[in-house]
Amino acid sequence: MASSREIRNKIKSIKNTQKITRAMEMVAASKMRKAQDRMKKARPYGEKIRNVAAHMSKASVEYRHPFLIDRNSVKRVGIIVVTSDKGLCGGLNTNVLRRALNEIRVWGAEGEQIEVCCIGNKGLGFMSRLGVQVISQVTGLGDAPNMEKLIGAVKVVLDAYTDDHFDRVYIFYNRFVNTMKQIPVMEQLLPLTDEHMGDDNNEAKSARAPWDYIYEPEAKPVIDDIMIRYIEALVYQAVAENMASEQSARMVAMKAASDNAGNLIDELTLIYNKSRQAAITKELSEIVGGAAAV
Repeated sequence: MASSREIRNKIKSIKNTQKITRAMEMVAASKMRKAQDRMKKARPYGEKIRNVAAHMSKASVEYRHPFLIDRNSVKRVGIIVVTSDKGLCGGLNTNVLRRALNEIRVWGAEGEQIEVCCIGNKGLGFMSRLGVQVISQVTGLGDAPNMEKLIGAVKVVLDAYTDDHFDRVYIFYNRFVNTMKQIPVMEQLLPLTDEHMGDDNNEAKSARAPWDYIYEPEAKPVIDDIMIRYIEALVYQAVAENMASEQSARMVAMKAASDNAGNLIDELTLIYNKSRQAAITKELSEIVGGAAAV
């Protein structure tokens, strides 16, 4: 059995750790509320540009954007993996990376080549260790997603798809459901389908009817800009969802760590008291035995 001094030092160390986890829990709770508000504020813009893109995709014009054209064969796949820059958020990053790894293995077995755009330091480190080719990356986003930082890495993927370097583009991220639940999801970014264009709601159903627009100066530059902005909005929303999931998972993980530290402190305190009681009993026995001998 450990000595009383060792047990006291363990209790002191665990208490110091518990103070840190409680502080991190409160910080994560504060950041979580801000991340949720930011995520909800981004949704109206995403829904509006989705409707506009859906209408323009159904418009009867001679020019059809490459993002809307499905390709028969798939030889190269580009994926965007969204993770956090920091750890201590439970299994959040592990779940989405496991989902991406399973799909990479399936595509690799089918002979498809995979290239990755990493958003977040954890995903970048994982893909580098896995040996997958990383064509672009973004790290150090902080607590708020910045579109200016995301545009460069996303543009590399979009240009590669436009140049027929990719036949499909997917994005992996954690979708925020509630504080206790975050789901790792895979969505197809390119080519755009009716599902991604919101074809299941009433407004998008109206997009099935023929739309006629007057373009100035012409249709091609207008449609090109709208489609690029739409994809950027999807990526931004995915990053915002992942950041809200990150703070929620970190808050829950730090609360669990604080509770476990409290339970461990109680167990060690009980052991310390038993050890101290045993030492006192031993000393009393030695005193009584010595007195009886005299």
